[in-house]
Amino acid sequence: MTVATNIARAAYGQREAPVRTNRSHEYDLLARCTQRLAMAWSRRKEDFPALAVALTENLQLWSALAADVAEAGNGLPAPLRAQLFYLYEFTAGHTRSVLDQKGSVEVLVDINTAVMRGLRGEGGGS
Repeated sequence: MTVATNIARAAYGQREAPVRTNRSHEYDLLARCTQRLAMAWSRRKEDFPALAVALTENLQLWSALAADVAEAGNGLPAPLRAQLFYLYEFTAGHTRSVLDQKGSVEVLVDINTAVMRGLRGEGGGS
């Protein structure tokens, strides 16, 4: 290896971390919550407290999203803001059903996955 090659690798070999957007942070948080929900659901009989923690974390995320879309300065279109707030309300109610062992996390996973698709720009059209 030549000195020039070493200098080039040092200068260009290490890429800086990509710029993170709010959308990418939201996507990552939803992905982690969704993965935890699915994992905890599969082990609910052995470890119900872990399911309760995963449900609580998911609801906390949705609470933060709802607070954000309720802010007057939120730049999202009003219909989308309303839909996201409705999803928070549904998530809160369904979380109670799951904790009461009257429902499953499948719909919560589906909601999170649909929102992640939207954050990636895939939309939800049929």
